[in-house]
Amino acid sequence: MTTLIVLTATSLGLAGLYFLLSSGLSLIFGLMDVLNVAHAAIFGVGGYAAWVVMDRFNLIDSLAARFAVATVVAVIFGCVLGYFVERTLIARNYGDHLTQILITLGLAFVMEGLIGGIFSYSPQSIAQPAWFTDVTVILGGRIPNSRILIFGISALVLVSLLVFMKKSKYGLIIRAGVENRRMVQALGIDVARSFTFVFVLGAALACLGGALGAVYFTGITPALGPNLLIFAFIVVIIGGLGSIGGTAIAAALVAFTQQIVNFYVSTGLGDIAVVGLLAAVLLLRPQGLLGRVASA
Repeated sequence: MTTLIVLTATSLGLAGLYFLLSSGLSLIFGLMDVLNVAHAAIFGVGGYAAWVVMDRFNLIDSLAARFAVATVVAVIFGCVLGYFVERTLIARNYGDHLTQILITLGLAFVMEGLIGGIFSYSPQSIAQPAWFTDVTVILGGRIPNSRILIFGISALVLVSLLVFMKKSKYGLIIRAGVENRRMVQALGIDVARSFTFVFVLGAALACLGGALGAVYFTGITPALGPNLLIFAFIVVIIGGLGSIGGTAIAAALVAFTQQIVNFYVSTGLGDIAVVGLLAAVLLLRPQGLLGRVASA
């Protein structure tokens, strides 16, 4: 029972990372019809932005306060990077899926190469506040506080996104755009501005996930983001394009499946089990758990 509690906590922490990486990807693909292969590389950029602040910003003695600053810096970096990529590379290629894939794939290679060239390809450990490395005993299980932190922040982001999507004007436009983009354009709404906002939001969430991912994995490498890309796509497909709630559920399912199978069956088989889960969902519900059925 204790082992199951620890596995559950670990799975929730990993699910939080998957959600932060996949939610922006889902919205970008669902609204903009853009397959951003560089999204995971942006995740890695966020991790390195946080690492630089934690490793070299010695003006703040408290590691907890420094990590808070590192997280904010990572999010700001994501916003700037997302705006630059969307305006300079994506905006002029809407509707051209092949060009989008080639551009974002090339961008992913360039970003990974730049990170490796600047910081080296060796793993870089990140300094963490003592509370992060401590544990909290829950029902007899010793739960790492870092997992609790990641899950808590991800849950807060999930609630904030749901409220934003349902209550705000921009959220309503985004939801309507996912449902029927042509109708929104016919109403005279500036969809291009919404596209930019969604891309920036997705990049910011990815960089936030990168900062927390550096804590989860106790370090960062240039390949960390790209290594998670396949799972991000699986989460998006299982959850349903454009569905924040579906993405959250899918992230939990994927993380639980991966962790449970790796522990109770064999290490490495968790990834195969996730692919099996994807196949089952595609067979039973091709549009995803909470995705909309495509109209004829």
